[in-house]
This record gives sequence, structure tokens and C-alpha cells, in this order.
Amino acid sequence: MTVTATGPLPQTAYDVAIVGAGVVGSAIARALAHHPHMRIALVEAQNDVGQGTSKANTAILHTGFDAVPGSLEARLVREGARQLAAYAAESGIPVEPVGALLVAWDEDQLAALPRLAEKAKRNDHHETRLIDPPELHAREPHLGPGALGALHVPGESIICPWTTTLAYATQAVRNGVDLHLNSPVQQAGYADSVHRLRTPRGTLHARHLVNAAGLHADTLDRQLGHDDFTVTPRRGQLIVYDKFARALVRHILLPVPTALGKGVLVAPTVHGNVLLGPTAEGLHDKRATGSTADALNLLREKGRRILPELVEEEITAVYAGLRAATEHDDYRITAHPDQSYVTVGGIRSTGLTASLAIAAYVVAQLADIGLELGPKRDLEPVRMPNLGEAFPRPHQQPRLIAADPEYGTLVCHCERVSRGEIRDALASTIPPRTLDGLRRRTRARAGRCQGFYCGAAVRALFEGADT
Repeated sequence: MTVTATGPLPQTAYDVAIVGAGVVGSAIARALAHHPHMRIALVEAQNDVGQGTSKANTAILHTGFDAVPGSLEARLVREGARQLAAYAAESGIPVEPVGALLVAWDEDQLAALPRLAEKAKRNDHHETRLIDPPELHAREPHLGPGALGALHVPGESIICPWTTTLAYATQAVRNGVDLHLNSPVQQAGYADSVHRLRTPRGTLHARHLVNAAGLHADTLDRQLGHDDFTVTPRRGQLIVYDKFARALVRHILLPVPTALGKGVLVAPTVHGNVLLGPTAEGLHDKRATGSTADALNLLREKGRRILPELVEEEITAVYAGLRAATEHDDYRITAHPDQSYVTVGGIRSTGLTASLAIAAYVVAQLADIGLELGPKRDLEPVRMPNLGEAFPRPHQQPRLIAADPEYGTLVCHCERVSRGEIRDALASTIPPRTLDGLRRRTRARAGRCQGFYCGAAVRALFEGADT
């Protein structure tokens, strides 16, 4: 198992290099790991997997009911949703199939619901149905006044995006993929049938290249002579409410979508919180992940209409993510046979759901342009720590504690994280390199006090493992 974050990169050529260790890049690396004779590199600019768009989305496992019918996105989301649900059950990734309600607040929105139901049927999702205000309020007693009806979408689920990306990358690394962190690609070129990726850690060589660079996919694409799309980052700011708010909402509450996106939603999370957001702000700065007072105030106003009691609850955190929006309505997955190169661009918020299907599609594209996959093997399943609030945590399992008392010694009391869980994360296949990385693996410091009480103890454990 090879995970590097410092030192020079290997000089021997890889069969395939994947740029970007987000949820899509990691899924592609895992898919290629089924073919043991190849040397695969997963190259990430930052110090952990899933550090870009993948860590800051709305954590929804979509059905694809509202995708553009006939589009590649619609197909891959539909296939990927089934695949990821099965993979999550096998791997310990928490999923809750809470369903969604698209709530109409005016006559125009109400008139749009039958069209959305028809669109869902064209996307092979036949379970949607229109519900009237009495049923809507019976399903969501805390919904604000004035709702005229809704479209019920069974099957929409909530999931842990951090664990999903980490599971893919862990399985890839355990099966021979080399993960190189802290390796931003500064320049790419192709000559003599070899890709050369220049990074601060040296130049990496590969015979085939997959561009899964997310927000920077258009930059890498242009370095290789293509101008198929432009990524215009779309910032989504969100508010995370404390767990006391969880009883206020039973479904994912969606607005009727617009051209800018799915709009502001209210959704429970698998970690027991409630999300409000996101905004949809077109930007030019691909690093602008800060939150703004104006946007947060706007979200609170919209939240007040959807779920009036929510805005009176305590806020645990705020965050912002950048979606890789392009000028196109579909994914931009393009093979370039003359360069042994596949671009995976324009993967928006549905990329989490579609990730496994995208990976299979990309591997097929690579085979079509000359990559010899060789024999395929089954991968040993991974079993990730289940961070879901609805699932038993280590401190709730007497047999586990009897075998190892460290699982009964809590360090983070807000999120009930034990010393044993922190120890396991620090010794894992892809260990965290920052306290934030540890938080995504264990939930330590993610609770209502945001590390005020447990921060020193968590840091001591982290730094003790780091020495």
C-alpha cells in the first residue's frame, strides 16, 4: 500500500494516472484496481482525499428523477444510485432513505409539479406522486403555512459524503493504487505516447490520463489542447443546525428547481443535524469557499418560510462548497484517443450519486481508446467506521468495549467519539494529516461546541500519533 505526501514522485511510468482524488477520481481509481496487472496513480493537489467539492456538498443520494431525460447525467445517476446504495450497505457508509418532498409555494410552482412527475417517469422513476396540503402537513407537521401541495419522491436518501470518498480511495490503495497527495499538477503535456505531469514533487509519467480535477478540469484540459468547457465555480453556502432540530423535519424538503439549480432545501443529515441551503452564487475565484453574512441571512429568511421553527434552533456550523458548473447542461466526459486521455468534467452535485457509474463508464472509455485492462478480479470489501446517528456507534456496543476499553472512553462528548475511534483513524490506510481530516473520519470536533471542550484532547492524540 502506497500513500505519499512528501518526497519525489516515482520516475517509472504508470499505466494510468488519475488527476483528482475527489469522489469521482477515487471511484475511478477503485474501478481500475479491479485489474491487477496495471500500475495506477491517483494524484491529488491537497493533503487528503475529498478535499474539494466532494467534502462540501448537500450529502444527498439522488434518484435522478429531475435530470434532463436522455442525458448522460440522467443515465449515470440512475445507475449510480443503485450501485452506491448497495456499496454503502456493504461498506458501512450510513444511508437513510428518507424520501423528498418538492414543495409548491405558489400557483406557478404547483402547476410545475405534474411536469416534474412526468419528467421523473421519463427518467424511469415511477414512484413519484402529487400530494395535497393536508397530506403534506401530516407528513411534515412543522412546515410553514401557505404550501399548496408537493411532489413526493420516495427513494431520495441522505448519505455521508466523507466516508464514501474515503472508502473508494481506501479500497483502491489496498489493491495496489498509489495515492500521491500534495501534488498539484502545474503543467501537463503529451509526447512520445507518454503524459508528463509536472508537480512541486517532480514529474509524474503515465501512458493514459484521466482528468477528474473538478473545479480545475478545464485548466488541465486546455493544457492538453482542448477547449470543450469552462468551469465557472458556483458557490453554495449552507447552515448546519444542531441535533435538537432533527425532530422538525422528516423528509428532504426541496423547492421547485430553477435554471440555477435545485434551490434552497432543508434536509436532515445522517449525522443527526439539519442542513439549510445551498445558495447558488456564480463566481470566478475557484478558492472562494468563505461564507458571507448576506448569504447566511438570505438562507435564514428562506428557511423561515419553509420551516419557521428551524431558524430559532442553535447553529452548529456554516460552510460553503464550490460546484463545478459549466456552460453545458450535461456531464462533459470525453475520450481523446490520439492522446490516450479521458476528460471527466462538469460533474456537479449529482457526482456523488453517480460516482460508481461514472467510474465504470470511464474505464470503458479507456478500454475503447486502447488501454489493455487484462483480467478482472473481485476486490476485498472494505468496512468503514459508520458515522451515522441512526446506527450503533462503538460506545453503544458493550461487547466491543469489553474487548477494547478504548471504545468506551469518550474524547468528544458532543459527537460521542471514543479514543478507540480516533486511534483507528490515525492508523488507517489513508490517515488524516490535519485535525479537519480527523473530524471527517470520526466526527470529533464536529459537534455543537466545535471542539471548544475536546479540542485540546483531540489535538494531543493527533499530535502524539504524528510524532
